[in-house]
Amino acid sequence: MTLNKKYLALAMTAVLTVGCSSDEKEGLGDGTQGTDASTSGYSDGSMSGSQFGSGNGFGSGSGSHLGPEFSDPNNPLSKQVIYFELDSSQVKQDYVPVVAAHARYLASHPNQRVILAGNADERGSSEYNIALGEQRAKSVERMMRSQGVGANQLEIVSYGEEKPAVSGSGESAWQQNRRVEVGYQ
Repeated sequence: MTLNKKYLALAMTAVLTVGCSSDEKEGLGDGTQGTDASTSGYSDGSMSGSQFGSGNGFGSGSGSHLGPEFSDPNNPLSKQVIYFELDSSQVKQDYVPVVAAHARYLASHPNQRVILAGNADERGSSEYNIALGEQRAKSVERMMRSQGVGANQLEIVSYGEEKPAVSGSGESAWQQNRRVEVGYQ
């Protein structure tokens, strides 16, 4: 009997995983079909790996109450910015361990809250960029929720192109503006 319950639980998990991993291309406005909001890139077992994402995290602002692991450059928790490819909301493989580390921290600190702030570069319409920023934040949210982070711990906001990390036009600026910032409260 317990074997049947295990199979049922596995089947339900598979159905939920497939149902929750649909692409969310609609609503992005300009007909671009290159956006992939799925989280398929993290199912390869690398969630528990010791790889650290690269990139410059921003300070935790009012999160000065956070532990020393947030200022240790060898700890993925020190990375609080997740970067994305052009017209994509799929978390890059390099940042999967970073999202996983934040998810583990949040799951073990249920009173801690974060804002996931989605951003886009200046290309595209304002409406498209707001929607793309939101889809990027939702991708990070889904990954965190799948690892036990409570919905009440996560808030999503999208700034689109309105709050660039770097001013200017050109790929070097644009790639730094395609991001989700993990802001601890």
